[in-house]
Amino acid sequence: MQTAYITHPLCLKHDMGAHHPESPARIHAIEDQLIAAGVLDHLQRHDAPEATREQLLRVHDADYVDLIESSVPQHGMVELDPDTAMNPFSYPAALRAAGAVVLGVDLVMSGNIENAFCNIRPPGHHAERARAMGFCIFNNVAVGVAHALAHHGLKRVAIADFDVHHGNGTESIFHNEPRVMLCSTFQHPFYPYRGADSGNDHIINVPLPAGTDGAGFRAAVLQYWLPALERFQPELLMFSAGFDAHRDDDMAMLRLTETDYEWVTKEIKRIAEKYAQRRIVSALEGGYELHALGRSALAHIKVLSGL
Repeated sequence: MQTAYITHPLCLKHDMGAHHPESPARIHAIEDQLIAAGVLDHLQRHDAPEATREQLLRVHDADYVDLIESSVPQHGMVELDPDTAMNPFSYPAALRAAGAVVLGVDLVMSGNIENAFCNIRPPGHHAERARAMGFCIFNNVAVGVAHALAHHGLKRVAIADFDVHHGNGTESIFHNEPRVMLCSTFQHPFYPYRGADSGNDHIINVPLPAGTDGAGFRAAVLQYWLPALERFQPELLMFSAGFDAHRDDDMAMLRLTETDYEWVTKEIKRIAEKYAQRRIVSALEGGYELHALGRSALAHIKVLSGL
C-alpha cells in the first residue's frame, strides 16, 4: 500500500448549518466514490490525531489558538467570520484536521508509504496566523509543512495549491520563508481578492480569469509551476487539494474537469519521484458540488496510489 488515507469521525461533526456549502457530506462524497471504485480497500487507513499546541504555534499566534479554544460554544454556533462558524465539535475537528497532515508527513518521512491523502474538514488554506476566514480555522497544510521543517529537518518543502480560491493564509505564513515554495493557481479577481501581485521567487502565484478551462490551467502549470519546482528541488511535496475549480462547481467560474486533476497530480508526482523520494501529502481544501468533488478526488487519489 503506497498511499495512506487519513481522516477522523470528528471531521463529520463540524457543521456550520444546513445550507452551508462546506458540509459534512463532502467527506462522504469522497469516500462513496472511493468505495464504489474499489480503491478504499487498497489504501492504508489511519485516524487523525490531534495537532499539538506546539505544532499549531509554529504557524499560528498563541493568542489566536487560545481564542479559538475559548470560543467553543456549549451548544449552537459562534461566528468567527461571516463565512466561518464553530459548533461544539468544530475545535476538536480542526485539531484533527491539522493533525492529519502532521501524521501524513510523519508517515511519508518514515518511508513506510509514498504519499497520503487527508480527507479532512474544516479546510485550512485561508487561515492566517491570527485569523479564521473562508471556512478555515487552522491552516492544516501550513502546520504540516512547519512540522516537516522543524521535526524532520527538511530544507525545501513545496505546496501545490489548485483550489479555485487563493490560499492567502498559506502565502502570508510562508511569504518570508525561503524553505517553502507555494505554487498556486486561482480565479482572479475573486475571493479572497489577494495573490495577483504578491508573489516572489518562492511564491508562484498564477491568477486565472473566470472561464479558464483545463487547457489554460495546464498551460499555467507548465509555464510557471514546473520550472519553479525544478529549480527548487523540493524534498517533500504537499497538495492543497481544492476541487472547486471544477466546471460543475458553481462556487466559482473556472472550467476544470477530473482529467485536469489527474494530469496535475501526475506532474507533481513526477517532481516528487525526481527530487523528494516520492513523498507527497495531500490535504482536502475546497470542492462543493458533491458529485464533482467525489469524482475529482477519486481521480487525484488513483494517481497517488498508482491504482
